[in-house]
Amino acid sequence: MTQPPWRRERREQFPGVPAWSLATSRLTPEEFGVSRLEQVTREWAWGDDGTGPADGAGVRVCVLDTGVDASHPLVGGLERSLVVADDGGDLTVVDCDPADPVGHGTACAGLIRSIAPAVSLTSVRVLTDGRSGSGAALLAGLRWAVEEGFDLVNLSLSTTRSQFLPELHELADRAYFRRCLLVAAAHNMPVLSFPWTFSSVISVASHDEPDPMTYYYNPAPPAEFYARGVRVRVAWRGGRQIRSTGNSFAAPHITGICALALSRHRWMTPFQLKSVLYLAASNVVVSKGDAHVRA
Repeated sequence: MTQPPWRRERREQFPGVPAWSLATSRLTPEEFGVSRLEQVTREWAWGDDGTGPADGAGVRVCVLDTGVDASHPLVGGLERSLVVADDGGDLTVVDCDPADPVGHGTACAGLIRSIAPAVSLTSVRVLTDGRSGSGAALLAGLRWAVEEGFDLVNLSLSTTRSQFLPELHELADRAYFRRCLLVAAAHNMPVLSFPWTFSSVISVASHDEPDPMTYYYNPAPPAEFYARGVRVRVAWRGGRQIRSTGNSFAAPHITGICALALSRHRWMTPFQLKSVLYLAASNVVVSKGDAHVRA
């Protein structure tokens, strides 16, 4: 596989054109496998291409949460397990045992695995008891994930503290342009929180239908998509399974679906992946090149 464009050296500026511009008369534009709108279906996105349906193989996902129990049968192992640790006032991301004292991160990882069974999962623990954690730990964990070049980061969490907004926003935008897409759960209460309200992330709220592959596009953001999140059977601590409700469990459904699409079409940018997710949503109908949202 050739070096992806976002990891190559920045192109030199061409004399006579503004900075960041492309001198098309001197340089061949990057080629991407873009299809016409009516060709972008679920079958195209992650269906059987003759070698079988997409399974998430080759896609790396980071779960920022309470940790992940790698021994849980619904998780099936991790690439790495890390925690944000306080090293004398400096927050560092260090390796740790693949455990989850709460269960919330294990639930999210198990849902991603249930949709994309061959995906590579890494856990970074940034929460303490499943409900709280410091904004500084969230920033440290997310910064590490972006620098590590994960394809997707699942964030079934948010902060209401506005002092973290500027750096969190900058990190989300940096991730977007480096092809590291953040999938963030909407807050369960009607309050303003971050990062799910940023346009550079995929924001997800819940619907109450049982099919894990049913999701809807929402033309009235900030929640851009609805996925299964009500009375979901999830992996839990101690090797158990429980039923739970929350937008936390809607986000990993979309993360898993994104992993399927990326494993089939590795060339997609976050912008293109968002577009494919929209076109393949359960309430979007595409005909003759035009897309319509079904009420």
